[in-house]
Amino acid sequence: MDFKYLTRTLVLAMAVTSLAAPALAQWQWLDRDGRKVFSDRPPPTDIPQKSILNEPGFKEPRPVQGTVAVAPATAASATAPKASMPRLSGKDAELEARKKQADALEESKKQSEAEKFAKAKADNCERAKKGQATLASGVRIALTNAKGEREFMDDTARSAETRRLQAIAESDCAK
Repeated sequence: MDFKYLTRTLVLAMAVTSLAAPALAQWQWLDRDGRKVFSDRPPPTDIPQKSILNEPGFKEPRPVQGTVAVAPATAASATAPKASMPRLSGKDAELEARKKQADALEESKKQSEAEKFAKAKADNCERAKKGQATLASGVRIALTNAKGEREFMDDTARSAETRRLQAIAESDCAK
């Protein structure tokens, strides 16, 4: 019984190890902008050797900058100018577009929040002005207490409410 368990464990460990082997074949280098780049392919030839941080266990021959590795059958193509080959900038256009879109979305959210805040301030200002006008009119104002009974506002409560509404008007009505 122990032998079966040991065999099963050994087979499972070998399977996991064989799946992890491709992860070891990673190149890592610093591009011209100083960002780390991870790839399963060697870096471009214009990246200096000192910028290569990690190479896989198996090393593909990497041509030295300025020399061109040419197969015998393609000797004529070696004389073709290198300008015809596209230069990779190291920037992903799709990633840049997504980043711009995310920034625009975040900016619109901020603008929406600012508009909501401004609308709430304007509403508070309007209510404070209406409350001040009501208190200044001299009309008797009834409030409901905690017991549910109606009480009329006396002069001290009226002056306290006037000061409270004045503070709200000063803070929210200021442009």
